[in-house]
Amino acid sequence: MQHKIIGALCLTLLASVRAQAVGRMADVTLIDRDSGAVLTPYYYRGEYWVAGTPGARYAIHIRNRGGERLLAVTSVDGLNVLTGAQAGFDQAGYVFRPAEEYEITGWRKSDAEIAAFTFTDPSGSYAARTGRPANIGVIGVALFRERAYEPPLIGGVSPPPRALAQNEQAQNAPPAAAGNTLGERRAAPSLDASRESLAQLAPPRLPLSPSLGTGHGEREYSYVSHTEFTRLTASPEEIIRIRYDRLDNLIAMGIVRRPRPVLPELNPFPGSQPAYVPDPPG
Repeated sequence: MQHKIIGALCLTLLASVRAQAVGRMADVTLIDRDSGAVLTPYYYRGEYWVAGTPGARYAIHIRNRGGERLLAVTSVDGLNVLTGAQAGFDQAGYVFRPAEEYEITGWRKSDAEIAAFTFTDPSGSYAARTGRPANIGVIGVALFRERAYEPPLIGGVSPPPRALAQNEQAQNAPPAAAGNTLGERRAAPSLDASRESLAQLAPPRLPLSPSLGTGHGEREYSYVSHTEFTRLTASPEEIIRIRYDRLDNLIAMGIVRRPRPVLPELNPFPGSQPAYVPDPPG
C-alpha cells in the first residue's frame, strides 16, 4: 500500500511539472528546491516569467520530449552554467537521451561538484560579483538535435536519388564540430559552433528594485560523465527564455494579479442559539 501511495505522489509531481512546462522540443520548468514547488510560468507580452523567493535554491528541470538525443545549452543571467563564460550557442550544454529528464541545480565546478543556484539580491549574484550584471534575471535554453551518423559509401555503389539530395543538403549545411563533453546522470553537455549569443536575447531590465539574481550557492555533489554530440545545425532549433523576479515586482508590472486577501469569516450573532429567551436568575 505504501508503494502505491509513493507511486501516486510521484505521478502527481510529474504531471505538475509537465503542466507548468515551457517549450516545444523539451519541457523546461523551474523548481524551488527548498519547498519542492514547481514555479508557475506567467506569459506576458511574449515572455514567460516566474516568481522566485529570495534565498531559496532552485533547479532548471529539462525533459526531452523527442525520440532522439537533444543538446540543451543552458544559461543563467547571461552566463553558461557549465563554464561561467558569457553564454553563446557555440558552447557546452547537457545532452538528453529520448524522454530523459534531469534537474540542473547549479553552476558546475568540476566533474563531481556544483555551486547551487540560489535566488538572491542582484548585487550578490554570480554575474554581478564577476562584473557581468547586464543580463541578470533571465534563464535561457538553446536546443539542438543531433546529426545522424552517415556510413561511408562502398565503391561502385550509388545511393538512390533521395539519398543523393540529402547528401547534397548535408554538404551545403554549415559544419558542426564534435568535441569531448560532460554529462550528468546520463545527461551530458556538448560542444558546437555558432556566432550568436544567448546573452543578446535578454530584453532591457525594467526599473524595479529590489529584483532577483542567481547566486553562487553552497557546494553540492553532482557527478558528470562525458559523451560526443554532433549538432544537426549550427544555430539552435528552439530557444526557450524564462525571466524571473520577486512576486511583488511581477504584481507591480501587471504580470501577476494581486492575490485576493483571505478574510476571516465573521458571525454577526456569535451568541445566538436555536432556543427561546431563558428565564431570569432566581
